[in-house]
Amino acid sequence: MIIEKFVVGPIETNCYVVSDEASRECAVIDPGAEPERILRYLKDLALKCRYIFITHGHRDHTDGSVEICETTGAPICIHKKDVGDVVVSRHGNFQPPEGTVYYKEGDVFQVGSLEFQIIETPGHSPGGVTILCGDSMFCGDTLFRNSCGTVKAPGANFRTELKSLKKLACIEGDYKVYPGHHGETTLERERNYNMYMIEAMDTLF
Repeated sequence: MIIEKFVVGPIETNCYVVSDEASRECAVIDPGAEPERILRYLKDLALKCRYIFITHGHRDHTDGSVEICETTGAPICIHKKDVGDVVVSRHGNFQPPEGTVYYKEGDVFQVGSLEFQIIETPGHSPGGVTILCGDSMFCGDTLFRNSCGTVKAPGANFRTELKSLKKLACIEGDYKVYPGHHGETTLERERNYNMYMIEAMDTLF
């Protein structure tokens, strides 16, 4: 598995291209802006995009997705709770194109030899998800190094966010955590040092 990170857009969103070296198939996660950079990378490495995964519907994670969808033919995948008028950021909302796939808890997507598993982790938004692939966790704005996503946006809820952090903390083993902004971390580190995750683990729901 090869993971390439692109930091895109005015608020520096992390977009990831996750590819299977043998098959040259890949998934693009959260192309929030600058789709031309991502498409150039796919072309230069002769990668076939199978899916465009969106961790949540805020525009800084979705704005480049339609162009990549139209160019590659790969479907956009997002939770239905995060589309249309459900999630509205200060830049508007995300209107999914025809052919969009709406995923749910436990869905698994095959990309070459790679399996991407969907875990519902709302809180930062109503339809936020975390995507597991191998020993890697792509968590959007649910979990950051030492922090978590804001719960001040429309549709956000702090108690729901804590439930999602506890859900991630309870996943067995350790994972490399690739968040929607800032640098990478590990799940075990956040279990030990992230005050929001620690609070979540200590909370009875």
